[in-house]
Amino acid sequence: MLPSNNQSLQFSSQPRPSALVDSTTSMQVDKNEASFVARDEMQNGEFSQAKSIIESSKKLQDDLRMLGMKIKQHEDSIKLLKTQKNKLDDSILDMQVMLGKYHSSSAPKTENKDQLHLQSEEETTEQILRHEKSAAGILCQLKTRHGTQASHLTLTKDVLGPVAALGKVDDENLSRLFSEYLGVQTMLAIVCKTYEGIKALETYNQDGCIDKTSGLHGLGASVGRSLDGRYLVICLESLRPYAGDFVADDPQRRLDLLMPRLPNGECPPGFLGFAVNMIHVDSSNLFYDTASGDGLRETLFYNLFSRLQVYRTRAEMVLALPCISEGAVSLDGGMIRSPGVFSLGSREEVDVRFLKPSATSDVPQNYIETEKQMKEMRWEKEKLVEDMKRELALLNSVKFNFESKKQDFVKFLAQSSSYATQFQAARDRSTPR
Repeated sequence: MLPSNNQSLQFSSQPRPSALVDSTTSMQVDKNEASFVARDEMQNGEFSQAKSIIESSKKLQDDLRMLGMKIKQHEDSIKLLKTQKNKLDDSILDMQVMLGKYHSSSAPKTENKDQLHLQSEEETTEQILRHEKSAAGILCQLKTRHGTQASHLTLTKDVLGPVAALGKVDDENLSRLFSEYLGVQTMLAIVCKTYEGIKALETYNQDGCIDKTSGLHGLGASVGRSLDGRYLVICLESLRPYAGDFVADDPQRRLDLLMPRLPNGECPPGFLGFAVNMIHVDSSNLFYDTASGDGLRETLFYNLFSRLQVYRTRAEMVLALPCISEGAVSLDGGMIRSPGVFSLGSREEVDVRFLKPSATSDVPQNYIETEKQMKEMRWEKEKLVEDMKRELALLNSVKFNFESKKQDFVKFLAQSSSYATQFQAARDRSTPR
């Protein structure tokens, strides 16, 4: 017998098995958990990315702020250096006026003395000009033709002159003796302040050969004097200067060298002094011929003569051998080049000698002091100009870095904005509605 309808309905309304209910509920829970996990991961990634953007932005802003401060510092330094340079220019001009007034007021009194000095300088110039194919001869020829304008040429603006023209010796015999000791090649050596001056004297082509159309070679051709063979050039800034003290209150700034002593402690008989201190140096070259403020005596002449001793006679020089450390000469022609190296034979007549000092002992001390101060100011001005060039180079470098960093920051902002837009769109798509 078939079941009735009531029985059928009763059967269909029976409760579902518990396993089926649990499975459905578990699926719903898993979906919800997966949704929460995905949402948490997105939030964590969003937080991490946002933190990275903030840190990168802060670093770029800090870098820009630091570079801006450096720009301000360099600009302030340049303004200060310009102010100092202008003050020095005014002071130098005032001192030039003072020295000009002195020359005007003392011209009649020193006419004969100036004439003696001029004759001495002309005599040395003539001696140098006899060496027609020498570098010194070419430079002297240029100076003879163009006067003071020659010193303003790019080729010669760093050149002080030949060795023979930079020192003076008041004794004729000593002058001949020192010239012989140094030799004609050294007496004709060109003295430059810096290595830049040396590079201007001679240039080379791609093969390393001398360019005969420029430098001293080109200048020689222009004045009808071809430059042959080698020539010496001395760079003052490359010399190791005397590092000791100077004789106190000496307007010539002679070196305070230790006197030679025999084993018994006494000074050798016949000792007259050191050659380096017997050279008279013009007041214009006593100071600030190098960037460190040194003059010709402690650079050029100290390197040429060192502690060369001068004695009255050869016999007295020989007796002093135990205390001769770096050579000696005597007024009667004796010569010791270095300990154990003697120069014998007849005296060699060198046809290029030092100038004779002009009679300027009556020049007022305040004039010498003013000249010294003016040269010191010019030296300080040159240093200021170099400092300004260096500050300007640093300023340009920092400005370049600032502009580069600013472009990086603008690109970063654009990329961050694009990322934020994309992230928001992805977030909106993932959010259930």
